[in-house]
Amino acid sequence: MKLVAIVDYGMGNLHSVARAVEECGGTPLVTDRAEEIEKATHIVLPGVGAFPDGIRNLKARSLDQVLRDQVVGGQIPFLGICLGMQMLATKGREGAGAEGLGWIDGDVERLEPVGEDTRVPHIGWSEVVFARESPLFRGIESGHDFYFVHSYHLRCRRETDVVASTPYCGGFVSALSHGPIFGVQFHPEKSQRLGFQVIRNFLAL
Repeated sequence: MKLVAIVDYGMGNLHSVARAVEECGGTPLVTDRAEEIEKATHIVLPGVGAFPDGIRNLKARSLDQVLRDQVVGGQIPFLGICLGMQMLATKGREGAGAEGLGWIDGDVERLEPVGEDTRVPHIGWSEVVFARESPLFRGIESGHDFYFVHSYHLRCRRETDVVASTPYCGGFVSALSHGPIFGVQFHPEKSQRLGFQVIRNFLAL
């Protein structure tokens, strides 16, 4: 049984992620309790909203520590979605700025339009181009569209962490991985068939 802890820190589209996980064969558990997260075979950190608020909420619930223990220490497969991916960074520069979880060496910066055809926030379907192979995209070809809603992006300092990028606003990292840690800037739960394939691939880890 794939027991998937969907981390509830007061932000994010928790129930749409839970429905997608269930549809893809996992058993979702929306929780903010350390003892329940410790029992999970997989962990998902969703998120919609501002970086400083997300980090503050995680730390106020002491969820940052249990996540570090389970993922970095215990090597439990982890998927960060949108803001959930961004909070893996060293630092977020939204608002007054805030320290991130520090699992991925990089900073979260605002998207900068590069022409009249690029708008921020970036909302809608854009292509995801692979930089390297990843089990997260098994059975999916490079260049397919996924659904995005964001104004900030994670700029990785290590190229080896980058799985895929998206050619919007000059290009940004749209998927990453480092050991058991995976992150996607797009919303797989809103990306129809291919998004569900990403979730199935994650559950197969």
